[in-house]
Amino acid sequence: MKKVIGLVAAIGLMASPLTFANTTITVSGSTSVTNVMEVLAETYSKETGIDVEVQGTGSSAGVRAAKDGTSMIGMASREVTRKEVTADTEMIVMARDGIAVTVNNSNTIKSLTKDQIAKIYRGETKNWKEVGGESKPIVVITRDTASGTRGAFEDILKLKRKINGMKVSSITPTAQVGNGNGMVKTIVANNDFAVGYISLGSVDNSLRAVAVEGVEATDANIVAGDYKIARPFVLLVKKDVAQEARDFIAYILSDAGQSIVVSQGYIPVK
Repeated sequence: MKKVIGLVAAIGLMASPLTFANTTITVSGSTSVTNVMEVLAETYSKETGIDVEVQGTGSSAGVRAAKDGTSMIGMASREVTRKEVTADTEMIVMARDGIAVTVNNSNTIKSLTKDQIAKIYRGETKNWKEVGGESKPIVVITRDTASGTRGAFEDILKLKRKINGMKVSSITPTAQVGNGNGMVKTIVANNDFAVGYISLGSVDNSLRAVAVEGVEATDANIVAGDYKIARPFVLLVKKDVAQEARDFIAYILSDAGQSIVVSQGYIPVK
């Protein structure tokens, strides 16, 4: 608790939210963070009467929105580098999440190595038989290029290469693109041969997460550092952002806010 209080005090988040009842707090960015943010926003609005508008536009768009001031709060579901933002942009970790590599419930594969996953996504491994499964073609599902989940996935599995000095994705161009966790889930749940990656907090019984390097995708394994495909949920604000936005962030980092983070399947920061 002391650690979180220190962070809250350091970024000036302690004013009472009840003081501001007429301003709409605008939040935009990562579709992965949007799921839990909408629950936080709805609960906060009920308790304070303050409107919070949440839009899932993708992590890169969220970083730009915070940088440009077009949203009070930006959301990213990946590490954000300092060069992506201005000097007066603050970055606050609100939760942590694993990226689950998921397959159809009919798939017999239980575990994959990071190298096997990378080869599947580069298009080098094309059949499930090559990784111990049935002799069936692998249908690769990825996220759109603005997705923070995709950005984190590519960084962790080294799925980027340089062309003419520019870093580009090495994910196979034949991969199907799902716009958001929900679409990826739907495709994998309805295709016996598909593989896709989604936020761990979005995994349900419609599909199955495989172990990575023999380690199950669980909160406990992420906290312990044993499950390696994981990322932070980051909030971005300008230093001169309206106090209403800071009060909402204080709520997110409070015991009440972090309990919502946990209830939605994510890992709290306290």
